[in-house]
Amino acid sequence: MKRHIPNMLTFGNLFCGFLSINYIINGDVKNATILIFIAIMLDAIDGRAARILGVSNNLGKELDSLADIVSFGVAPAYLAAFTYFEPFGLYGIIMSGLFPLFGAYRLARFNMTDQEETLKHFTGIPITLAGALVTFLVLFEKSLPLPIFIMLFYALCYLMVSTIKIPSFKKIPMPKFSVSVLTTLFLFYMFYLVASTRFEKVPVFFYIALATYILYISVRFFMKEKKPRFPKRKRFFKRRRKRM
Repeated sequence: MKRHIPNMLTFGNLFCGFLSINYIINGDVKNATILIFIAIMLDAIDGRAARILGVSNNLGKELDSLADIVSFGVAPAYLAAFTYFEPFGLYGIIMSGLFPLFGAYRLARFNMTDQEETLKHFTGIPITLAGALVTFLVLFEKSLPLPIFIMLFYALCYLMVSTIKIPSFKKIPMPKFSVSVLTTLFLFYMFYLVASTRFEKVPVFFYIALATYILYISVRFFMKEKKPRFPKRKRFFKRRRKRM
């Protein structure tokens, strides 16, 4: 049963991305952005949950990539298409559609990268971080000029597929850099919702987001990952020599 828990978190990430797209099409940007941030937190803990439970496998890795392209590639692209790129009509859809294409290439390249190398650094920024930044920028639609948004949007596309080396903090017992940025953005967004709306008008997924955030904090800070145990070969050889 425990081997299915990380996959359920990944499926939750994917389903949040799907729901987010549905809310974007219906014009509910607030719930759509909250769902993307929920997906971000689920993505941050599914891999850690797999390591804690000792059930990491290639299937989970592939599922994670498929969920990421929907939640952090397609959903943020739709968000940009229905906000900043809406005046361009069909051309706006095409302009925003480049984002998941670059994200898919980045994920495919990441899956082909040696695991030892990913422990040291990332090549290009993760799609999770890029999608979160696009989502966060959309919140400033009324104050952030369109040319600046377009410049940042395509800069993120380029950074995903670039060969820029970004340090990875996987070996350090603290939140990864990208995750720290994402949680900070999430907290800013929560404060933005509370400050800009009456409490009774807070979007429905606000409370689910807070519950997910508490789960995220619990897994990231209070649960320790299991370290793989390997046989002590040196002692084995010493004993064998004594017998000989």
